[in-house]
Amino acid sequence: MRLGYVILYVPDVAAALAFYEAAFGLQRRFLHESGTYGEMETGGTALAFAAEELVRGNGVAFRPTRPGEPPAAAEVGLVTADVAGGFARAVAAGASACQAPGEKPWGQTVAYVRDLNGFLVEICSPLR
Repeated sequence: MRLGYVILYVPDVAAALAFYEAAFGLQRRFLHESGTYGEMETGGTALAFAAEELVRGNGVAFRPTRPGEPPAAAEVGLVTADVAGGFARAVAAGASACQAPGEKPWGQTVAYVRDLNGFLVEICSPLR
């Protein structure tokens, strides 16, 4: 097996795609004509967004992620050589700052924001 994609369930797929374009500079791969599913160009593993109604339609119980509540026990990790610039861009685009860029003991620079839906996003330098 291999990881093909990660899906974040959101109330508005088009808004999530637009946010990730503005906040993180990712390129939209596509938005389905139904507006209920879309993907970003993120390399070998796609970052996808699906409407919350789709997971409900599959009969799967889930807890929606919302900005005013603690984030889910997962994160989206985005790698960049310019963590400070990525952090500033994300915050300027409306992301909520959680932790400013800082160096970890293993030499990686890491920052955290929350996206418009409350998902935790790590902005980090490549591992050395």
